[in-house]
Amino acid sequence: MRQESSTDRHAIGVFDSGVGGLTVVRALRRALPGEDIIYLGDTARVPYGNKSPRTVEKYSLGCQKFLLDRGVKLVLIACNTASANALPALAAASPVPVIGAVEPGASSALAATTNRHVGVIGTLGTVRSGAYATAIAARDASAKLTALACPLLVPLAEEGWTDDAIAEAVARRYLAQLFATDPAIDTLVLGCTHYPLLAGVIARVAAELAGHDVAIVDSATAMADAARDALGSGPNRRARAGRLDCFATDTSRLDELAPRFLGEPLTGFELVDL
Repeated sequence: MRQESSTDRHAIGVFDSGVGGLTVVRALRRALPGEDIIYLGDTARVPYGNKSPRTVEKYSLGCQKFLLDRGVKLVLIACNTASANALPALAAASPVPVIGAVEPGASSALAATTNRHVGVIGTLGTVRSGAYATAIAARDASAKLTALACPLLVPLAEEGWTDDAIAEAVARRYLAQLFATDPAIDTLVLGCTHYPLLAGVIARVAAELAGHDVAIVDSATAMADAARDALGSGPNRRARAGRLDCFATDTSRLDELAPRFLGEPLTGFELVDL
């Protein structure tokens, strides 16, 4: 049996602008159940999606430093906006590998599409950055990418209104614009960590508008798969369940919101200053 080394117990670090990144933690705990995870939500400064790229980069570097100071062996940028605007700076400042949300999501989308027509929905900051368009074009110049900002989906996810008439009406209002631009979209990337909570209604409405099934790509799951590939098969075979330590810069509503995104009970967050 493989002997566990001291470095195996170094945690995976995950940060997000808020609680939405817990969907990435949820996917990680499915893909790598033996890994320890340290999560940081910058909830005092959420959202990042409507802030300038310079501000997003500054906040993201502070979040990453917090994780690196705790000896993490891998950093996951759960926030799509931070991934889109700050990945080069974060990678340059980190002695360990850094995985953003955009690259895994783009790769998964191209693996899923059959006609090379891909849609992306996300925050205003993510869409304006053009990061998904750049990532997809770099992999397949023939693919067509159509992106749309859908900011109202975030508060719906946080309120738990994820599969009712209100959620369907909002999803339909947004997705009608997306499919009017390109009716041939056959793959849709959920480019925000909040959106997996609405995956059911998004998939249903997308299929109705398109007139055919639309593959839904969850960037959280794509990131977890990328983390598993980055770590290899060794440390991930531990029999013991990994530890989850959660930190936040503001704890308002976290007891209510966090279990919704994580999909399991959570003992609480430790309040920190960055």
